[in-house]
Amino acid sequence: MIRQPVVAGSFYPAEPERLRQELEQFLRSDAAPSPAKAIIVPHAGYIYSGAVAGEVIAATQIPKTVILLGPNHQGTGHDIAVTGADSWSTPLGEVPIASRLRDQFCQEIADLVIDERAHQSEHSLEVMLPFLLRCQPELQIVPLSLRSLSFATAVQLGASLAKLLMPQQENVLLLASSDMNHFLDAETTQQLDSMAIAAMTELNPQALYQTVTNNRISMCGMLPAVVVMQAAMEMGATRCRLVRYAHSGMVNGDNRRVVGYAALKID
Repeated sequence: MIRQPVVAGSFYPAEPERLRQELEQFLRSDAAPSPAKAIIVPHAGYIYSGAVAGEVIAATQIPKTVILLGPNHQGTGHDIAVTGADSWSTPLGEVPIASRLRDQFCQEIADLVIDERAHQSEHSLEVMLPFLLRCQPELQIVPLSLRSLSFATAVQLGASLAKLLMPQQENVLLLASSDMNHFLDAETTQQLDSMAIAAMTELNPQALYQTVTNNRISMCGMLPAVVVMQAAMEMGATRCRLVRYAHSGMVNGDNRRVVGYAALKID
């Protein structure tokens, strides 16, 4: 089974050559690509978050295997759901699923199930693939969709992923897909986002969870971020750096109702 793209032509170009041209504009960094345990990347339409996403991906050595974790915006399917597809299609070609690793996840992580409902209409992981594929032509992925997890469950998932990934002979990158606060004015959004970013740069998953929850910050991928932060720490990460921040008002000029975008690198 091949999972077909659902937001090609809306969130990003469906025409391969136009998509390549946009990626070339976005995949720019003053820093040479270097390894990372994890990255946190925004997932809006490329016109809004492409430059933010592109900068952190361009600054990261993308290995052949990437574990993608994103929020379930549609609210359908299991709370922790992995795709059952054999590959995901993009305008730049198909991306195979790392089936051996997926099967191992399903065997070892109690709450993880194969459930295509969580992925069939979801954009948060799909929009990452052209960026990753452009940097790593041999890309293979394991996409995980998350919703409605307690902090304890998110931390346990991070610990389980770390335990399974550490013995792998080749490097594996964790990617959490998340936008920041949604639909408040630019000043308020930047204040709220700075609080969440501070918790992330402290590499403190509990602080991030509490900050987002207590301040009602509408960071849609907070749970994926908590999971990859926990996993990265257990795999030896010692720092989390903000690579770039922006909001939609910086693109369309409307600062009355914006969405924030942050890109972070954990190593």
